[in-house]
Amino acid sequence: MAASFFDNKARAKLAAEKGSSSTRPTQDAPAAPRMQPWVEKYRPKSLEDVKSQDHVVNVLRRMLNSAALPHLLMYGPPGTGKTSTILALSRELFGPELFSSRVLELNASDERGITVVRERIKTFAQQALIHAPASKEYREKYPCPAFKIIILDEADSLTQDSQSALRRVMENYAAVTRIAFCCNYVTRIIDPIASRCSKFRFKALAGGDAHGRIEEILKAEGVAYEDGVIDLTLKLADGDLRKALQLLQSAARLVGATAVVENGHTSKRGKKPKVVDDEDEEMVDADADKPANKAITAVILNEIAGVVPLDVVDDLVSVMMKGATQNYNKISTAVEDIVASGWAATEVLGSLYQKLIYDDMISSPKKCKILPILSSMDKRLLDGSEETLSILDMVCQIASVLAAK
Repeated sequence: MAASFFDNKARAKLAAEKGSSSTRPTQDAPAAPRMQPWVEKYRPKSLEDVKSQDHVVNVLRRMLNSAALPHLLMYGPPGTGKTSTILALSRELFGPELFSSRVLELNASDERGITVVRERIKTFAQQALIHAPASKEYREKYPCPAFKIIILDEADSLTQDSQSALRRVMENYAAVTRIAFCCNYVTRIIDPIASRCSKFRFKALAGGDAHGRIEEILKAEGVAYEDGVIDLTLKLADGDLRKALQLLQSAARLVGATAVVENGHTSKRGKKPKVVDDEDEEMVDADADKPANKAITAVILNEIAGVVPLDVVDDLVSVMMKGATQNYNKISTAVEDIVASGWAATEVLGSLYQKLIYDDMISSPKKCKILPILSSMDKRLLDGSEETLSILDMVCQIASVLAAK
């Protein structure tokens, strides 16, 4: 045996004998199902799937039919479909065979330096175009214009030098390259670039369209939910459909309400999947022992979103009503309890705004004095101030206003 250890043929023969006598998992054995993000799973595949952006879709549709596409600047709130729209347009322009070679997608928040412009973007712009398929059916379905598209997501994160360098790229390679900028704040794009682009403003999703789309997704996933959950999700997401889907998927995962496809059959998350003869322990569902088919509730959504409960806000306001001079210890204790419970300072600020400004029992002059305090608190949080002291200072100032005659 020891002598044969150095004999490669003997070792190969021994390994073959062991392999034939033991059971091995087949190469085509199905892997355990994995949760795919709903944001990617239900991302619009065509311009027809884009919701609440009719004006943008109509203009892009005319550009698609004429195959004349300028540089694009798409701006608006997050989660309104800017990147999804340009990706859907690119798919309809080039089709599946040319998409990977004609489209370059970059996230400017990660790759924001001038090196990216000089290397990746300029190199892609200089590449020769790959000829479109000769198939007549393919050319009739996809225009396949003679240019490439570079998608710069979160373009407002690009540095000033990077944007200045992009200006020359847009000019020198305009014949074979189009650049699509997607950003939240159009004012952060320098004027020379903005003037070279056709601008498209994306508005926050309308309640009806967003409600219908979420309802379709929950039905497709087989998720049960209580009445009012979709409306609450839209309120928490504030027009951001991406955030809404992430909240709902997290909630569905938490209660075990999601459905997965195993070997072509739909099964609920609470049931154990079939386990192939494999030693990979990670393929066992971690939620196999949890009960399934629970419905998503408003309480679960609020917990996932980090919303401060109403009773906590009411208790804090009741303490503030008594003033800050002789009531400081109680105010300090209430603030410490809130911070210890893990509530974010931004959520505390938003909850107090909703509670105080929309309360008819508080006079308008007092509300006018409270608003600058809330604004100053928001500014401090953006500047990175310490949350506990900031909350305590804000609460004491508001308490003085509320207790005043």
